[in-house]
Amino acid sequence: MPQSLLRLIEKCAEYKPQVDVKKLPRGLRGIYVLYRRIGNSRIQYGVIYVGMAKAGRRGGIRSRLISHAKRKGRQWTHFSVFKVWDNIRDDEIAELEGLFRHIYRYDPQANSLNIQRGFRKLRKLRRNNLRTWVEKKPRLKKA
Repeated sequence: MPQSLLRLIEKCAEYKPQVDVKKLPRGLRGIYVLYRRIGNSRIQYGVIYVGMAKAGRRGGIRSRLISHAKRKGRQWTHFSVFKVWDNIRDDEIAELEGLFRHIYRYDPQANSLNIQRGFRKLRKLRRNNLRTWVEKKPRLKKA
């Protein structure tokens, strides 16, 4: 049996123009990113929003992007999609989204659409005193 390249992500498409949203299949689960293209000469994209779509009635990534296009379409120009494998649970998708949003929480451009400014579970886990990260190894007695 061939081995997968990535444990979490099955497929991805990056920096697709907003008009390509309807080309996505329905029901995709995973993470998506909205970008605004910066400048004309060099290709640069600013992250505007990181979101997720999980199983359920919402219809997946495609319907989430269509909804964003209707409500906030002028704020973003491109998107990327990261489809997760079927064996990835919805809470794992939520953890990925929370991590990415936490990373961008102080970026003023990314916060233009993000309501969530951080990831509460990650804040509870945070240990900023790096000296406490050192694991004490048992000392071996000399013979």
